[in-house]
Amino acid sequence: MTIDCPAPVGPYVAHRHLFSADHPLLLASGVPLPRVRVAYETYGELNAARDNAVFVCHALTGDSHVARHDREDAPGWWDTLVGPGRPIDTDRLFVVCANVLGGCAGTTASWPAGTRHAPVDVADMVAVHRELLASLGVHRLRAVVGGSFGGMQALEWLLRHPTDAEGYFIVAATSRQSADNLAWNAIARAAIRNDPEFHDSHYAPGGGPRCGLGTARMIAHLTYLSEASLHRKFAREGRRPGTRRHPSPVVQGDFAVESYLEHQADKFVQRFDANSYLLLMSAMDRFDAFAAPDALATAEVPPRVQLFSFARDRLYGPDHSQRIRRLLAARGLCAPHQREESCDIGHDAFLLDVPPLLDAVAGFLRALEPSRTPPSRTLAPR
Repeated sequence: MTIDCPAPVGPYVAHRHLFSADHPLLLASGVPLPRVRVAYETYGELNAARDNAVFVCHALTGDSHVARHDREDAPGWWDTLVGPGRPIDTDRLFVVCANVLGGCAGTTASWPAGTRHAPVDVADMVAVHRELLASLGVHRLRAVVGGSFGGMQALEWLLRHPTDAEGYFIVAATSRQSADNLAWNAIARAAIRNDPEFHDSHYAPGGGPRCGLGTARMIAHLTYLSEASLHRKFAREGRRPGTRRHPSPVVQGDFAVESYLEHQADKFVQRFDANSYLLLMSAMDRFDAFAAPDALATAEVPPRVQLFSFARDRLYGPDHSQRIRRLLAARGLCAPHQREESCDIGHDAFLLDVPPLLDAVAGFLRALEPSRTPPSRTLAPR
């Protein structure tokens, strides 16, 4: 199994080599990784007290480029939230975002011979994030913020390492996949593995199951948008002239929504690796945040937690956030849950300019003050 992991494009992407043969990363599966190269980006400046850092966890197919660094820079995937004067204000805060372990945007690992690629869990991704922050000299975080799969990472961080941050903001996320979520991912995996170019995961860099990966992306994209959003954008409109690439209508149909999904698939296969997608989807499906012991009782001062969901999100709707709220409350931690009713975009709304979400994040961060009581622990590797 190989993961095609080209160096991410952009002058602001940095890399750090973490762990070693003497100090390996021990995966949740028990496999030691002696070397991990992490791709990350930083925004703003770390203050003298080293307590103004915010870590942003990216979603399933995201990367470290969370926002523009300047006007000449390419857009980031969360420009609505991160930047000068934005809710996560880089004029005041030091923001870090890193590509996850198992991703294909610059983060790589040396895998022991004979292991192919051992499974990677969300806990392993958080362990790498924590090691990176320690290497950057961050003593404690102001906040961890994440949406979707990034929210799952933030929840894992909260449960296992609650004293690492003053607060945790979790958007449109889940504590475990539902049967419906698992079913969508099963179909996506089948599309990839049944592509004749998959070759049991041993395809050459730059090749691989492009058709299967594109189909998998189409499947996933349907869960990111609500039915109302798709209808508003496309209804039953026909494909625009000139967008059909194949002569047979069996291969490509007549509707605009098909053209849209094909466009999303084309973009995705240009930037993502099929084995990485399978690895990350498996980590998402295995994630069961409250099944393992947590460390919430070790926090001398409980962190602040905010949950945010969208009523029209058919992937991780309000019921998922409500479950997190109930299970945290059972452990003595209050986590207010804000349910956004007015936006009908669906799951992808967490990435867009939705004022209630932006206001909620800004207010949450304003309310966080560095603890006057030194934490019992500072960021340290697992």
